Amino acid sequence: MANEPTKITPYRNGPYLVRGSFVVCDQDGNEIESQRPVIALCRCGKSQIRPFCDGTHKTIGFRSESEASPGPVGPPEPDSE
Repeated sequence: MANEPTKITPYRNGPYLVRGSFVVCDQDGNEIESQRPVIALCRCGKSQIRPFCDGTHKTIGFRSESEASPGPVGPPEPDSE
């Protein structure tokens, strides 16, 4: 599995599942430890264990398709702060 590319799957009305070799870091570049080979990243923004999913999306009625949305592809513009 080490040679396979990382696979990120947005689940309909749920989290992003990340499979493969990956490292999760905070905005300062500090690694966020995870012992799991597959992780779920929050998409709704309400998880109590962000950036990981805790299932809150189900209780708040979060809705989002799994298909890509039309629009620009690439990194976001830097913050102007």
